Amino acid sequence: MTKTFDDDAQALPQLLAAVQAAALDYLATIDSRPAATDFAAPGLLALPDDSAGAQAALTLFLQRFGAAMPAANGPRFWGFVTGGTTPAALMGDWLASTYDLNLSSAANSNAPAIEFEAIHLLRQLFGLPESFGGTFVTGATMANFAGLAMGREWVGRQHGLSVAERGLTALPPIAVLGGEAHSSIFKALAMLGLGRAAYHRAASLPGDREAVDVAGLSRLLAAQEGRPCIVVANAGTVNTVDFDDLRAIAALKRDFPFWLHIDAAFGGFAACAPAFRHLVAGMELADSLTIDAHKWLNVPYDAAMIFTRHRDLQRAVFQNSAAYLGEIREPVDFVHLAPENSRRLRALPAWFTLMAYGRSGYQAIVERNCAQAQCFGAMIESAAEFALLAPVRLNVVCFTLAGAADAATVAAFLARLRDDGRVFLTPTVLHGTPAMRAAFSNWRTTDADLEIAFGALLACR
Repeated sequence: MTKTFDDDAQALPQLLAAVQAAALDYLATIDSRPAATDFAAPGLLALPDDSAGAQAALTLFLQRFGAAMPAANGPRFWGFVTGGTTPAALMGDWLASTYDLNLSSAANSNAPAIEFEAIHLLRQLFGLPESFGGTFVTGATMANFAGLAMGREWVGRQHGLSVAERGLTALPPIAVLGGEAHSSIFKALAMLGLGRAAYHRAASLPGDREAVDVAGLSRLLAAQEGRPCIVVANAGTVNTVDFDDLRAIAALKRDFPFWLHIDAAFGGFAACAPAFRHLVAGMELADSLTIDAHKWLNVPYDAAMIFTRHRDLQRAVFQNSAAYLGEIREPVDFVHLAPENSRRLRALPAWFTLMAYGRSGYQAIVERNCAQAQCFGAMIESAAEFALLAPVRLNVVCFTLAGAADAATVAAFLARLRDDGRVFLTPTVLHGTPAMRAAFSNWRTTDADLEIAFGALLACR
C-alpha cells in the first residue's frame, strides 16, 4: 500500500465526515437548486500522475461539479417518472456501498437473506401471492428484458425446445402482442433477437384512452392460429397512466396460448392505496411482472424488480455455469436468476425504506402524489395558456400549450422552463399532439410546490 492509501485509510473518519457535510449541504439546498440544468461539460482533465488523496479529489469535485448538481431527486423534478430518496433508503444505500457485497452467491454472506426478505415485503405491499418469486435488477428496462426472455423460453418449450440452449433459429418468428407499450419493451425485443418488428399493436379503447381494446387484442391472438406468443399488458401507460383490463386479458388464456407479461413499472403502486387498487386487479395473474423501485418506492437509482411464477424458466434462461460457482442448489443463487452476474446489494435501500415507513407510509405517498396530480391538472385546465389533454387518472398530468403548438414550440417552452429552474417536465406526444408531462412520484413534493411550479409555467409561457 502506498503512503497515500495508508494516509487515507487512517483519515477515513474525517473523509467520510467531509462527504457527509457535502451531502447534507446538497440536501439542505435541494429546494433552492434548479430541478434540472442544460448539459454543460467543462474541459476534460488529464489523469493525474501523482496521488493527491481522497480529500483533494473531493475538493476538486465540489469545485468542478458539486455546486451545479441539480435537484433531480427534489420536490419539483416532474420529468419522466422519477422518485426521490427517502431518508431510510439513503441510509441503506450508504451501507450497501460500505459493505460492497457482490450479491451473486449465497455461499459467502447472509446478504441474500436481505433480498429474499425485501422481496417478501414487496409482495405484501403489492398484494402478490407467495408463488411469485422476485429478483432485483437495475431498472424497468432490465426487468422487461428478463420477463420477455422468460416468455421467449416459454414459447420455445411449446415447440418442444429450449431457446436458452438451442437459440431462435429452430423456431418460427415469435409474435409479441399488446397495446401502448413502453419504449423499453422495444429495446428488450431488439436485445433478445426477437426484433422490434415482432410487436403487433392492438388498438386502444376509443376516446382519450390508452388502454388496449381487449376485443382487438383477441382478434390479434386469433390471427396467430394457435401459435404460442407473448402478450404485454400495461398497468399504467406513460402519458396518461391508463390501465389495461388485466383480468380480461388473462381470461383470454382460456382460448389462446400466450405468456402474459405485465409492465407495472410505476402503475403497480396503485395497489398501495385502496382508492386505486382496483386498477391493478388481475396483476397477480401475470406470468412475469415488472415493477420499478427508483420510481414510487423512492429508493436511489438503480433498482427494479422482476417477479415471476415460473422460477424454472427464469433459471433456465439466466443460469451461469462455472466451476467456481459450484452446483446449483436451493436457495438458488441470484447469479442464476438475473442478467447480471455481479450484483450490487440494491435490495438494502428497499429493505430499509419498507421497514421504516411500512404499508401506511407508502399509501400516504401514493395518495398525496395522486391528489397533487389532480390539483395540478385542475390548475392547468383552468388556465387559458394551457390545454389538458387527458383526465388525470393517477399521478401524471399530460397537457400542452394552448393554440396550435408544434413540437418545436413545445420544446422551446420546456427549455425555458428547465433554465428557469423551478420545475422540470419532459416532452411527449399524445394522439399526435406535441405535449408535456408532469409526473408526481416524490415523497418530498408538497402542495406549495404546485404553486411554485405553476408560477414558473406561466412565467415561461
